[in-house]
Order: sequence, then structure tokens, then C-alpha cells
Amino acid sequence: MHIAVNTRFLLPGDNLEGIGRFSYETLCHLVAQHPEVTFHFLFDRPYDTRYVLGPNVVPHVLFPPARHPFLFVAWFEGAVARWLAQHQPAAFLSPDGYTTLNTRVPRVTVMHDLAFEHFPLDVGLLKRKYYHWFMPRFARASEQVVAVSEATKADIVHTYGISPDKISVAYNAPAACFRPQPEEAQRETRQRFSHGQPYFLFVGALQPRKNLGNLLRAFDLFKTAGGAAVAHAQLLIVGRKAWKAGPILTAYQQMRHQAAVHFTGRVADPELAALYAAALAAVYVPYFEGFGIPIVEAQASGCPVLTSNLSSMPEVAGAGGAVLVDPNSTEDIASGLTRLWSQADLRQQLVAQGHQNLSRFSWAASAEVLWEAIVAARK
Repeated sequence: MHIAVNTRFLLPGDNLEGIGRFSYETLCHLVAQHPEVTFHFLFDRPYDTRYVLGPNVVPHVLFPPARHPFLFVAWFEGAVARWLAQHQPAAFLSPDGYTTLNTRVPRVTVMHDLAFEHFPLDVGLLKRKYYHWFMPRFARASEQVVAVSEATKADIVHTYGISPDKISVAYNAPAACFRPQPEEAQRETRQRFSHGQPYFLFVGALQPRKNLGNLLRAFDLFKTAGGAAVAHAQLLIVGRKAWKAGPILTAYQQMRHQAAVHFTGRVADPELAALYAAALAAVYVPYFEGFGIPIVEAQASGCPVLTSNLSSMPEVAGAGGAVLVDPNSTEDIASGLTRLWSQADLRQQLVAQGHQNLSRFSWAASAEVLWEAIVAARK
């Protein structure tokens, strides 16, 4: 059997973000679980050879690189469609939410979120028009859709009118590098990143949906209200500057306690694992999320979590696995920070519940969900 896979999010470099991480981890397991299958990986640019994940993987580079709406059309409706027509694989798996309308090959499409439907102004005009036109058609044209949470599945059903019977759920999971670390290693991390002081940790790209403006305002409120009792508290922001980050930087410039906030940019996975393990707590308060992988990365690292009470985040955090706050209320976020700062027993409870919650998430299990969707798509 021959299966084609869209692998354009497997980008050269050391850091894979959410969709790239999902693609890499699930495909590693899928390729290993099914040595009898030949997987054709379709890249949109020269690829890193480490992404040829097994002897049953054949890489192909199809141009043009697809990182712009016009090039999305050229790549998916042109280059990919032509390749599928020529080679006629048994199925086309696309783990990044995009596919092609111009094929009769059975399609399995992983949809990570519909944030652009609910918050259209968070993305640029051309992408917004592309998403609104193509995404519902991708969902309807796909024989099987895979969502990354039950919340996302319900959103696809409600927003696009897709039958729940053709949607399965494959969760994200934390990478193996995320685990608790010895106290000595934690002290070294704090010394390196926060002048030896305890810190809250945010991980994610600097873009509107991550709600960093409200987090910064809430941290400022927490510091002001707490006075000397919270004088040593720091906030680390780990992630690249993505799009529409201007309001985030404005919120930072307006802070009274700017000196307690540190922007690290992106860091490699070993550093990120160390940062989670040494943090007083992870704080992640988007107003919408398809899954929210920093939640489970933090739990795997033995780090307490504060997250939003909306969208997929309570589902991912699990019962009792996080302090849940209203992401639209700086006062509620600040109150959550105060609870975590002052209550060591609460932090210990969250670590224990978070550890129990992790049994729900497995890349191997999610890869099996993808395989079952491929089998179902071919019927």
C-alpha cells in the first residue's frame, strides 16, 4: 500500500511548533507501526534528512513553497493534485488542516482549530479569505477528519455541519524530553534565566490568540497588589514573535513592573524542558485553543498549570489538573497567580493531578487513530 502525506510543516531546524510537532510525532509512530506501507512524504522545500523517518518513507519535493495564500492554491490544487493524479496512492493524509479539492484520492485531514472562524481579525486579510473559502470545503471533501480535541470536534460539527461520525479525535502529547528535573538543575535554570528568582512561565508564539496582553496586565496587577510579598516573582515569555504582536508589546511598555518580565525568544527543546521543570507554574491563558500543548508539556515536567476556562483547555488539563481562570478578566488571572504563588499545597496538588492526567495522551495512540481514519477513508 502507498500513502501520500503532506509534510510541509516538517521544517529544517531544531524547533517544531504545534502542527509541526503533531506531524513529526504521529508520523514517527505511524511509519514504525506500519512497515508494510510505503509512505510518500510531500515537502514544499528542500527537506532535512532526519525527517525521512524509516526505510518505508520516500521523500518528494513539490514546488512552490506554500507559505502564502496564492502559493497555498498553487501547491495544493496544482502540484499536490498533479502528483496524486500521477501516482494514485491509496490515501492522502494531511496533518496540517489543508488538503486539495482537486483529487479523487481518499483524503484524511487533521484539523487543529477553527480560531479563524471565531476571531477572523486575528489573521491577515488574504489568509482570512483563503481560510473562509477553502477550510469548510476541505472538511466536507475529506472522507475522514481528525480533530485534536473533543472541543475542536464539536466546533467542526457545529460550524461546518460535518457529521460527527466521520470525525475522530487524536490528542497531542508531550515529547519525552519533558519530565521533572533535580532541584540542583532547577536552581541552575533559575540562575540562568531569572536571576535565581522564582518565575511564572508562558510558552507560545507572540500572536493575538495567546492573550499575552491580558497576561501581562494581570501579572502587573498581581505584582502591584502583592507588594513586598511577591517582590521576587518573575514572568518568562518563551516564544517567537509571530504576527500582530504590536498590542502585546504595547501592553509590556505600559507595565509598572517591566523589569520582572523577560522575553527569551524561542529556545531549543532541552532548554524548554528545563524551563518548565524549574518554573513555579506555567501560565497559559489563550481565549481560544484547539488543544494547548503547553498544558501537557508543563504537567509532564512536574509544573503546576494555570490556564483558561474556555475552549479545549479544561478538557486538556483534566479534572483538577489546573487552576482555571477567565482569560478575558485580568483580575481573575491575577487572582490565580496569587493563589499559585502563596499556596504550596495547591501547587503540589496540581502536580499530582497533572501527572495522573498524562495517561490520556500518547503519540502512539494518536498515530493509531490516524491509521484507523486512513482505513475508514478507503472504504
